[in-house]
Amino acid sequence: MINIIWFLFIVIGVIVAVFTGNITAVTDAAIENAELAVELSIGLVGIMALWLGIMKIAEESGLVNILAKAVKPIMIRLFPEVPEEHPAMGAMIMNMAANILGLGNAATPLGLKAMKELNEINNDSDTASNAMCTFLAINTSSVTLIPATVIAYRSAAGSANPTEIIGPVIIATLASTIAAIIAVKSLQKLPRFSKTNPNNNKKIVGSK
Repeated sequence: MINIIWFLFIVIGVIVAVFTGNITAVTDAAIENAELAVELSIGLVGIMALWLGIMKIAEESGLVNILAKAVKPIMIRLFPEVPEEHPAMGAMIMNMAANILGLGNAATPLGLKAMKELNEINNDSDTASNAMCTFLAINTSSVTLIPATVIAYRSAAGSANPTEIIGPVIIATLASTIAAIIAVKSLQKLPRFSKTNPNNNKKIVGSK
């Protein structure tokens, strides 16, 4: 779907440029931004290597595990239907900890594992459970305390103080995460998002 949207953007932009006589400007802008993309990508290599190295040290030193233990009490309250010692809980906690530290590469497989484990305890595999919806909403809200990628972008673009966004990012991620939790917990209570399992006549609440 995203590919179709971008394709339509490009086609519509070219058509409008042709009819408005700005096709030369569009061509020049495309070439200039292609060059800028290459320069920015090369500039990101060093910064990303530095931050990923720092994050890897945090992971290997046990900082991720310490953070995981710190968020466990909160996770138990957010996911009351998931047994405390179930592998799904462990995968979700590690995923959250990795995201908080900006370890995107480590967070992705943990998130996929968490969803797989959550589906194992889902009463209806065709419908997302409460826990699956909550986990997805929290991940979508972007729980991040150290935005390593954005810092790298700012540094590559020549920012005088690329780390000055950490404060606003913490405020923004707290606001978005709280909003996501409130939204998903509220929607779970609505009958519209309930589905009856024909096999056991139990009501499963989740996304349709």
